[in-house]
Amino acid sequence: MNRFIPYLVLLIAGLWLGSSWRDPKPSPSDFDLGSFSRLPVLAGGRIKPLDTVARNSLLILRGKQTLRLANGDKMTASRWLAEVLFNAPVADTYPVFAIANQEVLGMFGWPQADKKYCSFAELHPYLAKIDEEGSRAADATAKERTPFQTSIYNLRNSLLLYQRLKDSIHPEKSTGFAAEINTYAAAKAAAKQNTPPPDKDQLALLRAAETRYQGQAEAASMLTVPPPAGGQPGDWLATGGALLRVDSPQAIPAALTAYAKLSDAFRAGDHAGFTQAATAYADSLQREHPDWTGRSSFELRFNQMEPFYQSTVLYVGAFLLACGSWLACPKGLRQTAFLLLLLALVVHSFGMFARMYLQGRPPVTNLYSSAIFVGWGAVVLGLVLERLFRDGIGAACAGMVGFITLIIAHHLGSNGDTLEMMQAVLDSNIWLATHVVIITAGYSAMFLAGMLAVAYVVLGVLTRRLTRDTAQTLTRMVYGVVCFATLFSFVGTVLGGIWADQSWGRFWGWDPKENGALLIVLWCGMILHARWGGFIRQRGLMAMAIGGNAITAFSWFGVNMLGVGLHSYGFMDKAFPWLVAFGIAQALLILLSRLPASKWGSFRNAARRDLTAAGFTPPASAPSVPSVP
Repeated sequence: MNRFIPYLVLLIAGLWLGSSWRDPKPSPSDFDLGSFSRLPVLAGGRIKPLDTVARNSLLILRGKQTLRLANGDKMTASRWLAEVLFNAPVADTYPVFAIANQEVLGMFGWPQADKKYCSFAELHPYLAKIDEEGSRAADATAKERTPFQTSIYNLRNSLLLYQRLKDSIHPEKSTGFAAEINTYAAAKAAAKQNTPPPDKDQLALLRAAETRYQGQAEAASMLTVPPPAGGQPGDWLATGGALLRVDSPQAIPAALTAYAKLSDAFRAGDHAGFTQAATAYADSLQREHPDWTGRSSFELRFNQMEPFYQSTVLYVGAFLLACGSWLACPKGLRQTAFLLLLLALVVHSFGMFARMYLQGRPPVTNLYSSAIFVGWGAVVLGLVLERLFRDGIGAACAGMVGFITLIIAHHLGSNGDTLEMMQAVLDSNIWLATHVVIITAGYSAMFLAGMLAVAYVVLGVLTRRLTRDTAQTLTRMVYGVVCFATLFSFVGTVLGGIWADQSWGRFWGWDPKENGALLIVLWCGMILHARWGGFIRQRGLMAMAIGGNAITAFSWFGVNMLGVGLHSYGFMDKAFPWLVAFGIAQALLILLSRLPASKWGSFRNAARRDLTAAGFTPPASAPSVPSVP
């Protein structure tokens, strides 16, 4: 019976995944937003579904992809966006703006709190003050801003985004949008034909309407009107821009008519009319632009599945099962952990390759995707180690690295769209694509080697589980993974130099990012040469592998996120303390690895020959240690 337990756990995990992939059923008393959510728009330089716009916008404003109302009910991002687009006065009452700075709260005369969620209606009386302070904070660089300035600057940007969203379909105060655009188109047709000649009042109203639509086109955060069949992404228009081109009711684009119907139906609470308008428009887009609508539908499914969140949960489960295999039922729990880790990798791989399909780019294009790829590569290597050694250590370390890197990716993705378009200089050369993929694979190997070394130290110092055989197995694992990391880090660095020579006219410029990559290669070389020359044994190898964690973290994050050099991707003050804390933790682990043998729980009662075999050399004056039977 025990041999079926791993497959039973795998089946349960598969059923859990399948249940989360089903389309959410709307409440009978609410709108069916399925077709609405997958409608494609152009925002942030790429075509994406409204669901993605809603999730990213809410993530920027609130820090989460769902909205919790004052009465405790939850609202999906798409439902919230529909309110913002079509019924702004109601959306203004929702608590979507997160304020975590007490000084900012005090500026409004509100009670001090760790975090407060405010509505636009609550902030409206202070818009001028927020804009003034936010503009002052914008004049300072990200490094120079105080916590108050950072918070007020982010709040100002959030308010601007929210106001632009409200103007994305029609001007905020529009009522009866379908009748409005028909009246406007008829007035333009009459003015063009000069029958009857328009009087001054009619001309004034027409010019006022054109001014409104011009303002709406400039303020809109997304372009909602696609070009005719065969058009290019650059031909998309905002609704206001499309209206300015209309010269008769017959010339109104289908997108404008559809969004006008959606707006009127939503305001009137007409669930059937809303669903019918969204479905009809989605079907027409499918016929005219099958590629755009296909990608939007796929991205909607990708958003609903949340593969990286599911992989994170599965990695934790695999890690716990692998650790449990050292305490009880070793064979069954190890096999269960291996199968669960394999399932997590499949889901992780789906998420990564789905991003590649949506972007049309290699797997690594920004820090977020690099975290996804680092975890993926480490898990692949961990599964190989587990398959070779079958002791649970490879599975445990792979599960932990996969979990940590996906958590890092989750926090890196809190600033909005993680599928943003690449800068032109980063989007043109095969050498760059191979460089970033290969060198990121080197990061994966370094972090896995470091995690294996951490497992060695923790098991050795804090437990009695680190036997001589286990220590030798871990040593072989770390050595092999470091060799892999050396190869990929060196090749990736050389390929980066080739790309730099073609893009910037020089192979090497001592840029901080280049120095970090070189530091990883040199550190790997030092580890291997110290091992080959007999300068380090097991503990020395583990200490240097743990040091590789800190060096790789600096090269990966320190340069990219601290605003230094050509490879800087922007300063993030929240990342700096975590980077420092990680470095300190690795230093403490290195010190822990250098404790005398008598302080190690696994070797306290071991025989002298076992200590020597494990890389320990007790002093000559040390008393002999009795053998363990």
